[in-house]
Amino acid sequence: VHTNLIKFLQGFRYDAHPMGVFLGTVGALSTFYPDAKDIHDPANRYAQRVRLIAKLPTIAAYAFRHSHGLPIVLPDNDLDYIGNFVNMTFSIGGKHEPNKVLQRALEILLILHADHEQNCSTSSVRAVGSSHVDPFSAIAAGIGALYGPLHGGANEAVLRMLDEIPDQAGVPKFIERVKAGEMRLMGFGHRVYKSYDPRAKLIKRVADEVFEQTGLNPKLDIALELERIALEDDYFVSRKLYPNVDFYSGLIYQAMGYPRDFFTVLFALGRLPGWLAQWEEMLLDKEQKIARPRQVYIGEGERKFVPMKNRS
Repeated sequence: VHTNLIKFLQGFRYDAHPMGVFLGTVGALSTFYPDAKDIHDPANRYAQRVRLIAKLPTIAAYAFRHSHGLPIVLPDNDLDYIGNFVNMTFSIGGKHEPNKVLQRALEILLILHADHEQNCSTSSVRAVGSSHVDPFSAIAAGIGALYGPLHGGANEAVLRMLDEIPDQAGVPKFIERVKAGEMRLMGFGHRVYKSYDPRAKLIKRVADEVFEQTGLNPKLDIALELERIALEDDYFVSRKLYPNVDFYSGLIYQAMGYPRDFFTVLFALGRLPGWLAQWEEMLLDKEQKIARPRQVYIGEGERKFVPMKNRS
């Protein structure tokens, strides 16, 4: 990335949330590449997509380093895409030697998050992109939407839920509290899937591989027991509540060494190719117009106007 962009990033507060740093820095990219505004040239659009896919892992890693008070690590062209990101994130005093199993697990997680219909952030990319703004600004809009806890904070919420359960023996009591409406069962259910999220099946296998490398986490045992009981309980089965992609992903990210406030940045890195594909598809749609949702007025009907002097 441009040297001045690094200076821009270093201007954030020492305790700035990594997602806020990521959002602001990606938005600033458009000022470094004015040619990105030429969105009607296919070759130029391709160049900007490559730039985004290449630069966002670097910015994400720098946001991580900034939040931990660490000096930045420059990209290493001898490493592959994921290895380079891991090195820029975790290297201390020399090239980081990543665990190949963990590196592959991260790659799988990013792929599984790549695209998923018209969720809030993807719709934001398309809506903002429909004004024919540059792709950096459109992607920043998606990151902004993902920053919201109702969209990008689900796996963090799962870990907070697991924090509330002391051990496996406490799971049945927690389940009863959920059924009584006292607690929410995080990481279960999905707007689209009314059965077991197919991504969650893959992630569960990845979790097994990761914890073989890092050692068992007591919270994984709690999660497995929670899943087992919920899948056998008619209360959840009848409501079609099954584990989703977020149920195990937070545990995996945590085992890899990522703090909770960085999970959404990883989500954004995974979703980036999907956002770009959606943006490109939108621009090539000849019927596409600027997004203009209709608003229906449901307020007061016609009222008699009373002059100010006649009001009591």
